[in-house]
Amino acid sequence: MDLKTPPAKPLIADIVLIGAGIMSATLGVLLKELDPSLTIAVYERLDAVAAESSDAWNNAGTGHSAFCELNYTPQRPDGSVDISKADKIAEQFELSKQLWASLVEEDKLPDPHFFIHSIPHMSFVWGEANVEYLRKRYEAMLGSPLFKGMEFSTDPAEIARWIPLVMEGRDPSQPVAATRMAIGTDVNFGALTRALFDNLRQQPGVSFELGQEIEDIRRKEGNLWRVKIRDLATGKSRKVYTRFVFIGAGGGSLTLLEKSGIPEANGFGGFPVSGQWLKCTRPEVIAQHDAKVYGKAAVGSPPMSVPHLDTRQINGRQELLFGPYAGFSTKFLKRGSYTDLFRSIELGNIRPLLYAGARNIPLTKYLIGQVLQTPEQRIAALREYYPEARPEDWQLEVAGQRVQVIKKDKKKGGVLEFGTEVVTSADGSIAALLGASPGASTAVSIMLDLVQRCFPEHAASPEWQATLHRLVPSFGQSLADNAALTQQVRAHSAEVLKLA
Repeated sequence: MDLKTPPAKPLIADIVLIGAGIMSATLGVLLKELDPSLTIAVYERLDAVAAESSDAWNNAGTGHSAFCELNYTPQRPDGSVDISKADKIAEQFELSKQLWASLVEEDKLPDPHFFIHSIPHMSFVWGEANVEYLRKRYEAMLGSPLFKGMEFSTDPAEIARWIPLVMEGRDPSQPVAATRMAIGTDVNFGALTRALFDNLRQQPGVSFELGQEIEDIRRKEGNLWRVKIRDLATGKSRKVYTRFVFIGAGGGSLTLLEKSGIPEANGFGGFPVSGQWLKCTRPEVIAQHDAKVYGKAAVGSPPMSVPHLDTRQINGRQELLFGPYAGFSTKFLKRGSYTDLFRSIELGNIRPLLYAGARNIPLTKYLIGQVLQTPEQRIAALREYYPEARPEDWQLEVAGQRVQVIKKDKKKGGVLEFGTEVVTSADGSIAALLGASPGASTAVSIMLDLVQRCFPEHAASPEWQATLHRLVPSFGQSLADNAALTQQVRAHSAEVLKLA
């Protein structure tokens, strides 16, 4: 993608970012650091920053580093545990912490306690088979420097010291096991996103508008993109031109990508999954739990529905959540339209959608069961993790909306993906981020990859390389294969972010 050739039409900006979430904020900050002369325009449909997937109440917040998420460490047919995905995600989160630490050091982010806190990450299971699985997982993870310091226990007394609520009132004859990583974090991605945009908006050449709906995206002459925008307050539409478009609109990205008409978008579909939390309202209970405790997902459930008893810091208060409980909605955004799913269907993605649907009957059954759950059934699920939970101490809250990616597959017709997918045009002039978990936690890694894919010549230049290494010291190196480097960058990030 060429950023310097004079355009044929007047530009609104070199870069247009659609959506004011963590992905757009991260990309905008990176690009402005790499080339301060770039002009950037940000457009958001809602009247607030980070109000959808990046919001703390909308399911983003664990600081996913694969310390406790069992769905990232599947068991192979021979009984061994595959930690390759966990290694990748843990490494990606370290990149995020490095960038945030660099921005804090340069006074471009506020006091890190504004958005990140230390909290142990734990996995907890019960039953002989699950205990044995967790033991094998622990043994496999000890071989990676990214999981140095992980503790494992099958001793109920020790686990009770770690997580008293989980063990209080539990059958003493029940086999249990837990792992614990003391260096886990809780991240308020809503607060972080707002801080990143506050920094970006202070830079020359950056414009930022809320309440702006993108109606159309079309490639025009001179390799420019024409973006049609409607002001929701006035109802008036206008057209702007730009060299590069990033679609970071969460669940709304798919329909905007389809409007671009690029052949790379053909065949992608989306499957929406909604969520709900049980939120604790009793301060005495909240004060007794200081960990993120993840269990095993139910068979057929999506990764965003892995049950966890989760301590978070939100708006200066400690909160305790359990869930999420999955559901189904045809909306692609929490504040979207019930027609979103139907409007996303095109001739190019009907076949993948049908094949993926036929191959995921257990997921469909699971979602139906979740939608039909009674309050008593939700409390029963909570009591598996907190045996003495009282219904009057918990209230149901609506969580975020996720759109899982469905893509073409030559052998299977269509497959449902639970990760994130970056779709770019052949010339790198437009890119869109689709998908969900681990999402926000790996935003820096995803955007670093995008910069190299969309701006390869610039990214390879000595100037951009120097900046990338200044912002992310381990950029281009493997942490999973380098214990000394892992320890070095992790210690520095912890010191700067006040996590030590």
